[in-house]
Amino acid sequence: MHQPTRYIRVGRVIDGSGAPVRRNILLEIRDRRIRSLTSLPADPISISHDIPLEDLSHCTLVPALIDCSVSLLQSPALNFLSNSSSLLEGESQKKILERHLSYCFSHGILGLVVTEKNQFVQTEQRKEGKKGEGATGITLRTAHNSPDADSLRIQYSPDIEEEAESFHQLSLEDLSHALKQRGNKKAIVVANGPQQVTEAIEAGCDAIEQGYGMGQENMQRMADKGMLWIPSVVRAKNALDSSSSGGSVCCRFSTRYVAPGKPIPGAEAFWKKVLADQLDQLALARELGVQIAVGTGAGSRGILHGESLVEEIKLFIKAGYSLEESLRCASKNGADFFGMDQLGQLAVGKKANFLLSRGTVGQLPRKLAYLEGIYIDGQPSPAYRK
Repeated sequence: MHQPTRYIRVGRVIDGSGAPVRRNILLEIRDRRIRSLTSLPADPISISHDIPLEDLSHCTLVPALIDCSVSLLQSPALNFLSNSSSLLEGESQKKILERHLSYCFSHGILGLVVTEKNQFVQTEQRKEGKKGEGATGITLRTAHNSPDADSLRIQYSPDIEEEAESFHQLSLEDLSHALKQRGNKKAIVVANGPQQVTEAIEAGCDAIEQGYGMGQENMQRMADKGMLWIPSVVRAKNALDSSSSGGSVCCRFSTRYVAPGKPIPGAEAFWKKVLADQLDQLALARELGVQIAVGTGAGSRGILHGESLVEEIKLFIKAGYSLEESLRCASKNGADFFGMDQLGQLAVGKKANFLLSRGTVGQLPRKLAYLEGIYIDGQPSPAYRK
């Protein structure tokens, strides 16, 4: 159905390209797409369009966000007990998936890369582009080690916060074989430490997830090959925050949810170093020009859906990235790699999917948790409630 042309006056625009903030912009939307982003004079009286104009000059417009590593059927509050997807079946799985999708949506995350195989995730993928009651318009891509996944994702190292002893590691031969059999799919390998990251790169993967302790030589290899890095810094921050309770933490964002536990001697010092080293690697990646995308591992113990992405952006800024660069990592880079054509950089001809944050640029990324509005296909989403 044809939609009338909309004109929106926006106070500030961060387009997701990494370019500096643009101020006082007239946004033209026609047929669900951005038709122009025009700089305006400071005086609104000089605007000559004889059409209704939405005045959102008090808002900052940013691209929709993408989390490139999420488990939708694992609850961060249950994960410390066991894999929650094994505890939940049927309707319960559907409900927890819908709840986690709503948490992501409320923080402006309109693209998710799901790392688990499940019928409900596949059902949600089939709903994309279809209107339905409560539909949020989130684009899903799957990345796991099975034939029907959109991308291949191989766990070559344990997650950085997990016990290595309980992890069954693939051999280098098995890794190389899996990567050779992937066809046209892009391949992401979870790898930590210099040797395993080197092996994953030389075996021919397209992206490294986590990459803790990989070292400068591997970082340079990734830059030279144009590979993507998903650093998942919030994993180390979460482990540090929970170290005082022996890791028994249900929610790292509130001390109310820290369960009683005996601190592990040396854990706090260990995780401080791990976090500092990963932030240093992130700063080096910026210098070398490594492509970075945000992936939080939401659903892992204590890592909340939605909120953890805001925390990850804060950590990027702590590592020396500008807000504009951080938002590029949280939008365009992931969209380009995972083929989310309707998301990414806000530019002429692209789908009019974006977020509106009330207030100044200086209030971001905190205000991503309190969005003024979410626009999908050029219209305010009825699924979003402030």
